[in-house]
Amino acid sequence: MKIFFLFTFSTFLLSAFEQATASAHYDKILTHSRIRARDQGPNVCALQQVMGTKKKYFSTCRNWYQGAICGKKATVLYECCPGYMKMDGTRGCPAVAPIDHVYGTLGIVGATSTQQYSDISKLREEIEGRGSFTFFAPSNEAWEQLNSEIHRNLVDNVNIELYNALHHHMVNKRMLTKDLKNGMTLVSMYNDQKLLINHYPNGVVTVNCARIIHGNQIATNGVVHVIDRVLTAVGNTIQDFIEVEDDLSSLRAAAITSDVLDILGRPGHYTLFAPTNEAFERLPRGVLERIMGDKVASEALVKFHILNTLQCSEAITGGAVYETLEGNTVEVGCDGESLTVNGVKMVKRKDIVTSNGVIHLIDEVLIPDSAKQVIELGGAQQTTFTDLVAQLGLASSLRPEGQYTLLAPLNGAFSDDTLRMDQRLLKTILQNHIIKVKVGLNELYNGQELETIGGKLLRVFVYRTAVCIENSCMVRGSKEGRNGFIHIFRQIINPAEKTLHEMLRNDKRFSVFLSLVKAADLDDVLSRPGEWTLFVPTNDAFKGLTDDDKDILIRDKNALRNILLYHLTQGVFIGSGFEPGVTNILKTIQGGKLYLKTVNDTLLVNELKSRESDLMATNGVIHVIDKLLYPADLPVGNDQLLTILKKLIKYIQIKFVRDSTFKEIPLTFYKINIIESNVQPIIRKEDPSITQLTKLIEGEPEFKIVREGETITKVIHGGPEIKYTRITAGGSDNEEKLKKLLEEEVTKVTKFIEGDGHLLEDEEIKRLLQGAGTEYTKVTKVIEGEPQIIEREIKKVHLEEAPVRRVQPTRRTQGGAARRRTRLAYS
Repeated sequence: MKIFFLFTFSTFLLSAFEQATASAHYDKILTHSRIRARDQGPNVCALQQVMGTKKKYFSTCRNWYQGAICGKKATVLYECCPGYMKMDGTRGCPAVAPIDHVYGTLGIVGATSTQQYSDISKLREEIEGRGSFTFFAPSNEAWEQLNSEIHRNLVDNVNIELYNALHHHMVNKRMLTKDLKNGMTLVSMYNDQKLLINHYPNGVVTVNCARIIHGNQIATNGVVHVIDRVLTAVGNTIQDFIEVEDDLSSLRAAAITSDVLDILGRPGHYTLFAPTNEAFERLPRGVLERIMGDKVASEALVKFHILNTLQCSEAITGGAVYETLEGNTVEVGCDGESLTVNGVKMVKRKDIVTSNGVIHLIDEVLIPDSAKQVIELGGAQQTTFTDLVAQLGLASSLRPEGQYTLLAPLNGAFSDDTLRMDQRLLKTILQNHIIKVKVGLNELYNGQELETIGGKLLRVFVYRTAVCIENSCMVRGSKEGRNGFIHIFRQIINPAEKTLHEMLRNDKRFSVFLSLVKAADLDDVLSRPGEWTLFVPTNDAFKGLTDDDKDILIRDKNALRNILLYHLTQGVFIGSGFEPGVTNILKTIQGGKLYLKTVNDTLLVNELKSRESDLMATNGVIHVIDKLLYPADLPVGNDQLLTILKKLIKYIQIKFVRDSTFKEIPLTFYKINIIESNVQPIIRKEDPSITQLTKLIEGEPEFKIVREGETITKVIHGGPEIKYTRITAGGSDNEEKLKKLLEEEVTKVTKFIEGDGHLLEDEEIKRLLQGAGTEYTKVTKVIEGEPQIIEREIKKVHLEEAPVRRVQPTRRTQGGAARRRTRLAYS
């Protein structure tokens, strides 16, 4: 119980401390200013003043070390911290400023204009008297900057207008900066008008977007905060302002169309970057019409201009990123006296304060990605791709109502040779970079295949720190538009056309390696479907290898397989998919390990440089090396073999252990579509019985021999998955005989029956099967229309069904009656 109490109490204290800290940013920044000025004497604060202006700030660490505010150089000033003053002949500010009533305190802090106006408006008596007030007092410069017409009206009617204006700057209780919490609304002493308080993490505190430049000057009857502008009354919402402002009629139309205008009439703390009519007129007519005609796009457009936080211009002393109501972000910064949005000076008028937020008028329309067409998402680094897509007529095929994914290479990926290609070839290349569907980054997975508008299937490879499509990997910068995604790639994507074996066979550089592959009976591995990474030594790696040496290697098939399979790993590993500078360990089919690393965009394999990497094949990828690889921990037990390997491999010391042998590596490490079958052999002497009912698959079966123990799966598009397992060994001698026998038996058991659709009965099937022999595990009875398939386990051979051909449609006899046929198909 005691522990629970202590935990609860400590949690309460921590929560209270966090809340206090969250609303005391001003005091924290002030403390940092004291520390920076500690060498100047007691109670001195360091400030930064923007050169060429009178603006001074207690600075954040970021601004202090940059020596700049809003991109402008700032000089360092040392002044007495608020509440302290200098004494003649002493360092620093050792004296405390005298405490006086609010009227007298106005003079102490230098707000003499406010003090004077308090005097002539008959406010002096009130703020000298009893009470507890907070006075947000405009500085002398603030009164000078006030609109001349407003200023004149106030001075001409001091007893009403000026008196009310000063009351609007007052709150009827003492509020220190630590009490002024972000988002707070105070009620002023004039007509219960609202004062919107914002307390920012950079220490800036604002009242209706006026910045407190000297805070917490304690008075006997309250506190004075000096602010940098004169406050005006706030009554309208952002919606009210948009509805009556003529220069915002285009924004008003867009906000009404998208049903967003009502949001800006609700209570809240919003910031609206409001494009003027002139800003809308600058948009291309087609773009504006498309967006305004699409409610989703127009809603995204308007919401992209709204922040759910109140950002006064005086609180922005550097760039910061804010989330919009649309969901994406904008960067709001400053450049001297000007506000910037996404790095562009576009704010014409700032800090129009309303009861539920602030408005900044801008002269550009911000278009979010979500309102753009996918082709419009390309940035400055993808202009070559987007320009070519437009020039070759592919942009017109990207319909606004469609869904696409663009795989956009960087500008540097397009060499001069590529750009000089025949336009038909170039168009084909670009078609391979446009996917038919909309696929986001988080929807991509390893092994996925994506179809392009050119009909190619592109493979996706997902690694620890990279996502690659074929030979090219993504870089940061994916964007989602109205009708698709764009992903950025390092290189042009080259879809694979040939198998690993075909690529080796067509390149003379690999002739020696390929001859050894064939001698080791491994060429079939490189020809079949699969996912492999192959490190291929060029012929240069075999310099010095004589024909006799080669014969010795070939005679020791185990040794040869161990050497060659050390160059092969399961899975497709793209060089640019590896995290740079980090060693990646891959297990080879031989069992040893390969150590891969990319340094300066070069792939290292066991510290050997790959001369060419990422050559894509339909069943894997090739990385070219100029040395033969060999596992450093694998000993050699044969003198002749040791001599040969020492000729070829000089970068490591090969171990020799006399009479040691290489392990046998059976060729069972690769299979076709490895899926375990649930079919079990049934050996019976009696007649076969029905074991399974399966959905009809139309077509003629074909037969292929499979190896012992192999599992074959064929997926028929639109139909079920059929699984097969070979049970007994056939041997290569009788494979042709068995195949021929199967073809004969299919003919033997096929029967056409004309008339009213009479079907073979079970007894007839049994009779035909007995005549057909006992070499099959499954017989399928196929009936057109709404048929069933009857599968029978007969004896001990399980066969593979190849892709089917479509059954011919039902034909009619001369008499007009429908002819039906029944087929016994073996599979």
